[in-house]
Amino acid sequence: MSVEKTQPTVGTPGALREGVTGSMADLGVRLLSGAALGAVGVGLLYAGIWPFTVMLLIIALLMTWEWGHIVRGPDIDAVLIIHGVAVIAAALLAAAGYAAPALIVLIAGTLVVIALRFGENSRLSAVGVLYVGLPAVALIALRGNAMFGFQAVLFILLAVVATDTFAYFAGRAIGGPKLWQLISPKKTWAGLVGGVIGAALTGFVFALFVPGAVPVRLAIIGLVLGLVAQGGDLAESALKRHFHVKDASHLLPGHGGFMDRMDGLVVAAIVAMLIGLAGNIYAPARALLLGF
Repeated sequence: MSVEKTQPTVGTPGALREGVTGSMADLGVRLLSGAALGAVGVGLLYAGIWPFTVMLLIIALLMTWEWGHIVRGPDIDAVLIIHGVAVIAAALLAAAGYAAPALIVLIAGTLVVIALRFGENSRLSAVGVLYVGLPAVALIALRGNAMFGFQAVLFILLAVVATDTFAYFAGRAIGGPKLWQLISPKKTWAGLVGGVIGAALTGFVFALFVPGAVPVRLAIIGLVLGLVAQGGDLAESALKRHFHVKDASHLLPGHGGFMDRMDGLVVAAIVAMLIGLAGNIYAPARALLLGF
């Protein structure tokens, strides 16, 4: 007599072993793809403003496509083209040292999208232009400072990476109450606190390698960036949940899409630029690190 082979059900030791194995495999893929993306990003960041701008443009255009795919569907429409053109023009202007005109281009692109999509997700389509364009302009403009640009952008990137990493491990190790279960069922308050602490520690340590930087000040800025980065993560999760989408795309193994990977950086880059501008409108990268 043959015995039918059944799959382990949820709650059985077999299912638990499969869950752990799958989780570790997913983590391995995430770490490998994240490390590869990070290595390329830092290398091009170090290479100079134009290599960095080219990389950001590629990522921004992929995010433009992902935003349109989520909000309006898979078709390539006029809004997608306007969105992409506005982002390209703004990024190139920022790289050439014209950040203010770059912002004007993004605002113009936003208004055109509203006119084209009037009454059909027009606001969300328009927000996409700013969502993709503003962080790109901010990061490119900060990198444009010859003396402090590389360090300023690297600080932002490290703060966001530390936020994601500490939040992930704190959430898994501690668990506890959910942060906002309706929007992101896996996120916990422990993860939020862990992420913020990780970003603050990153800021403190980073300041030790920047002559003239005050560790406590950069720790506070790191804390702020960690907090807003997690807000950006929740905002993107809310967008996907609104449109019943799990991932922005499947372009990045283990991460989903570029929007899924850059959601925290989007908000952190904008806030970091605002902090820098508040310190010195003419040299925001230096002001972000040194305060003046």
